[in-house]
Amino acid sequence: MESTYSALKKRVRQTRLEQWASLFLTPEYYMHPPTPHSRPFIGLGQSVAGRIHQMRAGKGYLAAHPTWRSPGAYTSCPRCGLEPETFEHAVLSCPSRQHTRSCLLHGVTEVGPESPLWSSLPLLKRLAIFIGVTSTGFPPTMFPPTTPPASPPFWLSPPRVPPPVFRVFSLAEV
Repeated sequence: MESTYSALKKRVRQTRLEQWASLFLTPEYYMHPPTPHSRPFIGLGQSVAGRIHQMRAGKGYLAAHPTWRSPGAYTSCPRCGLEPETFEHAVLSCPSRQHTRSCLLHGVTEVGPESPLWSSLPLLKRLAIFIGVTSTGFPPTMFPPTTPPASPPFWLSPPRVPPPVFRVFSLAEV
């Protein structure tokens, strides 16, 4: 009886996924196929999960991602100015994020759809911390630059730390 239930459950999920895919076509630019299960990074919190979704889709706040506001905008990385600021550059090769990357993301060598990063919860948690500490993928106006962008190719700004999400109260304050 249990094997019949499991088989039926699997078939229903597969049918539901096929119907979803036929009704809502995945855009050509999004390399990650739909799945009946939620992605592991969804549990990281709404803000970080949203940033990860946007950056994976190439539609986030990184300079090389297309935008409707300014289609001819400057696409070079505002931190190093050496390459276009793509998700891969921001996470894997930007020299100004090197220190944080070496502390948090050692062992991560790719961010593609088949990367082990997307199936490892410990790596995803470290990616979430990396995104928060470096403000990667956040709107540029959300965290003002810490160094004036006088000469972008040689400008290496220190990581910007976002404000804490919650405050811990002591028993005396309660």
